[in-house]
Amino acid sequence: MLLEKFKQYIQQENLFQPKDRLLLAVSGGVDSVVLCELCKQAGYDFEMAHCNFQLRGADSSRDEKFVSDLAKKYGVAFHIKTFDTIGYAKTTKKSIEEAARDLRYEWFYTLVDSKKMTGKEKDDIESSTASDRLSTPNYILTAHHADDNIETVLMNFFRGTGITGLRGILPKQGKIIRPLLFARRSELEIFVKENDLAFVTDHTNLENDYTRNYFRNTILPLVSESFPAATKNVLKNIQRFRETAILYQQAVQLHKKNLMEQRGAEVHIPVLKLLKIVPVTTVLYEITREFDFTAHQTEEVVTLLKSETGKYIQSATHRIIKNRNWLIIAPMQPTETDHILMEENDTRIVFKCGTLSMEKITHVKFKMLNNPLIAQLDLASIKFPLLLRKWKQGDYFYPLGMQKKKKLSRFFIDQKLSLTQKENSWVIEMDKKIIWVLGMRIDDRFKITASTRQIYSISLLSSAGN
Repeated sequence: MLLEKFKQYIQQENLFQPKDRLLLAVSGGVDSVVLCELCKQAGYDFEMAHCNFQLRGADSSRDEKFVSDLAKKYGVAFHIKTFDTIGYAKTTKKSIEEAARDLRYEWFYTLVDSKKMTGKEKDDIESSTASDRLSTPNYILTAHHADDNIETVLMNFFRGTGITGLRGILPKQGKIIRPLLFARRSELEIFVKENDLAFVTDHTNLENDYTRNYFRNTILPLVSESFPAATKNVLKNIQRFRETAILYQQAVQLHKKNLMEQRGAEVHIPVLKLLKIVPVTTVLYEITREFDFTAHQTEEVVTLLKSETGKYIQSATHRIIKNRNWLIIAPMQPTETDHILMEENDTRIVFKCGTLSMEKITHVKFKMLNNPLIAQLDLASIKFPLLLRKWKQGDYFYPLGMQKKKKLSRFFIDQKLSLTQKENSWVIEMDKKIIWVLGMRIDDRFKITASTRQIYSISLLSSAGN
């Protein structure tokens, strides 16, 4: 009996408790109608939500009315939302399927979080009893069943989504619950007949315009001709893949813990340690996908392991940089246009990479310090205002102790700076002369000499990554 299997599956997978309030996503088709009836017969407390995607003309309005009447039949609160799905798909450059899924779940989540509900959404609730809205639903239930899971796994296989895609639709993901994954569609159709349930038919399910329909109507029937037990075998494999995915993630997390070193906003990975791992490509994929790198870029990351220092690849949000024996994953830096004037009487300046503290010291009270975070300069050689800015290509200075000028790009190489350290390097300039490369070296032309009477001291109190 389907009802008993339904309750048993919910208990077995620990999907929710009998006292929980549920929000049922109802299209009006066989699957969601069965879900409503099962929840009613099981005595669960539920509400209903329907999305009108405006994709099927008069049929969309028909479905909306049908679900509204169904909610009245059960005497439960009813939520309705109309979407401009085609407009959203064009704006976001997504397929109609993706757009509908995004719109649907985004709205569902607002319904289980009453704080996020707008006034219009509250107005879109039809309630048959005054007590219907005394509490907010705890979970969102969809009517995905075993056949949906088979189609999903096959589509994921051809898309190349890896082990995560092969485990199929999960029975529970956060607040989303699929309590019908145990049942084949044929079982749902039998239940409809036995309980004399009305439903609406989506004629587009018979068309192959959408990927899922193509798999449902063409691919699976063709495969089943040669392999009659194909769908049953896929269902068995889904359970195996679910368990395999758990073991896989445990191994991945262990590798991440051993490899990834968080340094400020960056992640540093030792190349030599990484090269000893088998399979290195899979581990790199799992690490880099968190930073918006695609599966296709994984081979580029592998190539990067044996590239020279300074080579990098990038995603929309991050770069992976080869820096000697390290891979550095760093967030993309916005273009910097910061130029900060330093006036003679300024004593403190806060900028992106830290805080500068300035003071004037007489030679009597002066004590020489060997600290790269403090610049001690001959005040007589300085003319205000000074300019605090990021370094740029072509910059040069005379490093302390040298009578010959050196380009900053060469100086940074000698200092073994990574690409991100270079990008976060700032200088103080006077009349187009760099007097200090912050945190590293002053210019020899501004050093303290025996004739110095006043010292201009600048301290870098904090800096990015320190």
